[in-house]
Amino acid sequence: MNQQLEETLARYKGERGDLIPLLQEVQTKFGYLPEEAMQGIAKFLRLSESTVYGVCTFYAQFKLTPVGKHTIKICRGTACHVRGISRILNEAEKQLGIKPGETTSDLEYSLETIACFGSCALAPVMVVDETVYGKMTPDKVTKILKGEG
Repeated sequence: MNQQLEETLARYKGERGDLIPLLQEVQTKFGYLPEEAMQGIAKFLRLSESTVYGVCTFYAQFKLTPVGKHTIKICRGTACHVRGISRILNEAEKQLGIKPGETTSDLEYSLETIACFGSCALAPVMVVDETVYGKMTPDKVTKILKGEG
């Protein structure tokens, strides 16, 4: 990891304004922000580790633990709520054995909830990676997770 981090850091000038782009690039490279990488970024930018950690925890885009190969996002918007998204979320949790914000032990799936996808006409909505699934039912969750959907 050190070599990959050094290669990434070499493309930056070491200015404070580089923090978020650096964090984004490192996360893209590793899939999350390892502690070692955050420490290396702090040293490179001459910032305290707590400053870097504070930025990482402030923005929801940054992940401090490994995420799954596939990300399942469940919409919590009003239209989805009214149309029963809680049943969809419960089924996804049951099938995966995890809660929102967690990743399966095999690093295959991460489960997240999102405020709104803006696909209200399709409510309730679940997104797997980049694929939007609308008018979800608990049975559809099972089929999609088994690769049949």
